[in-house]
Amino acid sequence: MSTGHRSATVSLPGDPPGGRRAVWVWGIGVAVYFVAVIFRTSLGVAGLDAADRFQVNASALSTFSILQLLVYAGMQIPVGLMVDRFGTRRVLTLGVILFTVGQLGFAFSPSYGTALASRALLGCGDAMTFISVLRLGTRWFPARRGPMIAQVAALFGMAGNLVSTIFISRTLQGLGWTTTFAGSALAGVVVFVLLVLFLKDHPEGHEPPPAEHAGAAFVRKQIAASWREPGTRLGMWVHFTTQFPAMFFLLLWGMPFLVEDQGLSRADAGELLTLIVLSNMVVGLVYGQVIARHHAARAPLALGTVAATALAWAVTLLHPGDHAPLWLLITLCAVLGACGPASMIGFDFARPANPPERQGTASGIVNMGGFMASMATLFAVGVLLDATGDNYRIAFSSVFVLEAVGAVQILRLRARTARRERERLVASRVEAVHVPV
Repeated sequence: MSTGHRSATVSLPGDPPGGRRAVWVWGIGVAVYFVAVIFRTSLGVAGLDAADRFQVNASALSTFSILQLLVYAGMQIPVGLMVDRFGTRRVLTLGVILFTVGQLGFAFSPSYGTALASRALLGCGDAMTFISVLRLGTRWFPARRGPMIAQVAALFGMAGNLVSTIFISRTLQGLGWTTTFAGSALAGVVVFVLLVLFLKDHPEGHEPPPAEHAGAAFVRKQIAASWREPGTRLGMWVHFTTQFPAMFFLLLWGMPFLVEDQGLSRADAGELLTLIVLSNMVVGLVYGQVIARHHAARAPLALGTVAATALAWAVTLLHPGDHAPLWLLITLCAVLGACGPASMIGFDFARPANPPERQGTASGIVNMGGFMASMATLFAVGVLLDATGDNYRIAFSSVFVLEAVGAVQILRLRARTARRERERLVASRVEAVHVPV
């Protein structure tokens, strides 16, 4: 992408200083996101229990996650605009209330319909967390820290996924549905208290300039300006193409596939899902360090991850015999762990392409990508399983269609984005030279 530069992001004199105070405040936002991910992914280890509890088939079961992601994806641009308009603290507070009520409602849902409504409410609150945490990072840390801050935030999100795969799955077996989900909702109360007492939108002396808000005209202007930037569009397609191959697996279909199709026990399947999360955390740290030092690595890492996941899925699904060998399933899950960190690269394309007052809107556009792809895959897999009599090989082949579409778009936009970044870098250096001392 850019040639020879350690980073395409220039630290400006007005950058926030970071420091311990920044880590503490940002950590509260990350804790909110951590809890949101626990709630989001708790259904992934409870899919079989949900099918029994509500007496539904594969298509109806997938509707839980599809509706949750539909709400999540649909809220991304509105949430980005809300963050730009009202600040992080207010949006996160509303998000915590919504996803906690949703998790609690899911615990006591007596029917499929009320459970669906609860997951939709949870998805609405969840949608307000990650963009807010990204915005919090840009307000409290220097711009050069952006790639690492985003990857670390995602890492803590995957730690929330780890809680689901290890603890939620075990408490479901030992304590049952209602106790497990109602008990987990208490975590939402804890982060709500921390947020209200301690979180601030920005450090003193770094207040953002007041923005001119003119209703619908402002909304159209923010969205149009963000979308015009090729970096925003490239970021969305990177997120679209890299996130979903692991997301649909972790969010719902991994456990049924490993247990029903591959013949593993629930304990062994849970360990493989845990491997995805652990791999994600390790790869996230590596990707964050590499991109912070070499921005030119962004597109190769994203495209390399797409190629690796497509190859891993192809080898697994085409393996002869009823069951893939354990070593192949382990390899698949280890490779899928790179999907989350690769999706974060999308934000590293959008961040330098947009000024601070558009960061929330641009991040919302990027974040829509992966969740739209995940939603489409969840739906396609559910429909194909019902249509083919639970043939997972056919159903999971839908992954390759979306990966091909996304890869074409990444290749189409990368040169244009690189050119705009070089122009912006030259302009910022010229401006820095003329800044009076």
